[in-house]
Amino acid sequence: MILPIIEAPPGVPGPPEIDAQVTADWLVSFLRDELVVRRNIPRAVLGLSGGVDSAVTAFLCARALGRENVYAVRMPYKTSHPSSLADAQLVVDALGIHCRTIEISPAVDGYLQYEQDADARRRGNVMARIRMVVLFDQSAKLDALPIGTGNKTERLLGYFTWHADDTPPINPIGDLFKSQVWALARYLGVPERLIAKAPTADLQADQTDEADLGISYALADAILAQILLGYSDAMLVERGFKREDVVLVRRRVDGTHWKRHLPTTAMLTNTAINEFYLRPVDF
Repeated sequence: MILPIIEAPPGVPGPPEIDAQVTADWLVSFLRDELVVRRNIPRAVLGLSGGVDSAVTAFLCARALGRENVYAVRMPYKTSHPSSLADAQLVVDALGIHCRTIEISPAVDGYLQYEQDADARRRGNVMARIRMVVLFDQSAKLDALPIGTGNKTERLLGYFTWHADDTPPINPIGDLFKSQVWALARYLGVPERLIAKAPTADLQADQTDEADLGISYALADAILAQILLGYSDAMLVERGFKREDVVLVRRRVDGTHWKRHLPTTAMLTNTAINEFYLRPVDF
């Protein structure tokens, strides 16, 4: 199911347009600094799904580290759409980066055989976490840092699996709305097929993000941009947004706040790590 593209009401700005060249240059510098300078790790490993987010991340990593230092891993499950592997291959061919395909069905089913009544949400979470197990193990094997591929829209809406999609220590696109990721993808030269296709978590064939969320990315981005500026729900309705759309987005943001934070530690001393005690480098 592909939802119609519904944007903000006339006169209401969506997410700010990015200067794609400046953004790309900044993110390339960010990756070099975080991997090579701060950690002395010249290699990156990422999951390549066949979607635009991981494609943009791969393009940025190749610019930052050189194609010989980027390792992509395709991790299909048996219900994944067959085109996902081919779409991911377009990125590999365009960049000339390393690529390996690891089928996760045996690992996922090895657990789910004991939980045969698991619903789609639980099964999807297991797949996402198995993929992160693979990615971190490959990082140890390759001496490469795992790179995250989640965009700002997904993160604000909580449309990711905790301790899975948002686990990698570095994420170059986490402060870009989905619409901004598409703009950056066009500048970087990501294959048009990946830009034009309906975004999907690809947990099962024909699944789409927008059908799961109940709102198009274009409209969600516009509402989120206004929420982050401090507009209340009532003000957004006054500006022309439908109340049901505003409520849907606000509920997802408020209801998934916990997913955007590290585990909360009970404080017993004034040196509780992350809750109180921070080394200067942590500020």
